[in-house]
Amino acid sequence: MKKLFSLLTLLILSTGAFSQGNNYAQNYSKFNGLALTPPMGWNSWNKFACNVNEQLIRETADAMVASGMKDAGYTYVNIDDCWHGQRDSLGFIQPDPERFPSGMKALADYVHAKGLKFGIYSDAGSQTCGGRPGSRGYEFQDAQTYASWGVDYLKYDWCNTEGLKAEGAYMTMAAALQKAERPIVLSICEWGNDKPWEWGPKVGQLWRTTGDIYNCFDCIEDHGTWQSFGVMQILDKQEGLRQYAGPGQWNDPDMLEVGNGMAVNEDRAHFTMWSMLAAPLIAGNDLRHMNKETIDILTNKEAIAVNQDKLGIQGFKHSSKDGLETWLKPLAGGNWAVVFLNRGDGPQKVEFDWKINPITDELSKAELNASKTTYKIRNVWEKKAAGTTAKIFKAEIPKNDVVMLVLSK
Repeated sequence: MKKLFSLLTLLILSTGAFSQGNNYAQNYSKFNGLALTPPMGWNSWNKFACNVNEQLIRETADAMVASGMKDAGYTYVNIDDCWHGQRDSLGFIQPDPERFPSGMKALADYVHAKGLKFGIYSDAGSQTCGGRPGSRGYEFQDAQTYASWGVDYLKYDWCNTEGLKAEGAYMTMAAALQKAERPIVLSICEWGNDKPWEWGPKVGQLWRTTGDIYNCFDCIEDHGTWQSFGVMQILDKQEGLRQYAGPGQWNDPDMLEVGNGMAVNEDRAHFTMWSMLAAPLIAGNDLRHMNKETIDILTNKEAIAVNQDKLGIQGFKHSSKDGLETWLKPLAGGNWAVVFLNRGDGPQKVEFDWKINPITDELSKAELNASKTTYKIRNVWEKKAAGTTAKIFKAEIPKNDVVMLVLSK
């Protein structure tokens, strides 16, 4: 009798999912009002990979508050792969009982009590990248489970998806989240293979544009059948994508490696460029053990303000010469963020004459014309005024470092 009941229950669930999925395919949408600025938070993968447990997550939530990250705007505490146990007799996923003995609901409640939000991970395939149970065929059950736990954010990966079409697979999970009736941010982690920026805005709030990031400023890590990329390699892969970004829909160049071993100047440049890209700021280091330099980078409210600007316009590369790049990002109120990025082999001098370099952003139509308007200049990392655009801006930038400015009227 118990076996018959289980079969009937699964049949009802799958029939409902099929009906809902077909209806959704005709007129699908996502939760509105979520991620109106790029999501900010933390994810376990870059530092801990599969070594996750409830004590780590609780301590991370504590550290996010104690370090000042919460006050700086970080919200999500996200568990990546390998939290999974097995499915029960009805197909409902359970957390690993040894790693998460208190259960996910209790863990989510702990995170929420800190004034933070709770995120989790799954995969569109039969198994996750770490070999745990994926959501293929269980999308509606998993979404209901996540909602009952109090999940606020779902990173949805793309391993073991043989035969699936990405857009359809992510539509199915979006439909399942809608059916569960809990607003959950959907992070599409499809690695950019099927141009998710073209269909992602209708399905989720953010989508990965590349393969995985690697804790290196300018290199590629070859894993044989796949590669992971350094910060500069991923930055270059964002070209041509900015028109797809905006409030509630973000290009995701992967999580931050700040605090994971690069030099301080490289961490600073990394954080700066992700801020200019209007990228999600999802830290990937051990928040429990950060030095002052790492905290100062992750909590620089002036850089974060550029990332979180309400216009939601992704920055662009204006020029590049001898390894020195000039990037701009239109901001609310007619203001601008300007970054000089040194990718050369040594220090580089900058001499930028604002008056002879009028700039119009073709996408937003915003104009930076110092002949018409004199802007006040603020150096974001030095946290001090830097004159106005009435004078030529001069600076020397070390290798793999940046100068980040905000120009205000």
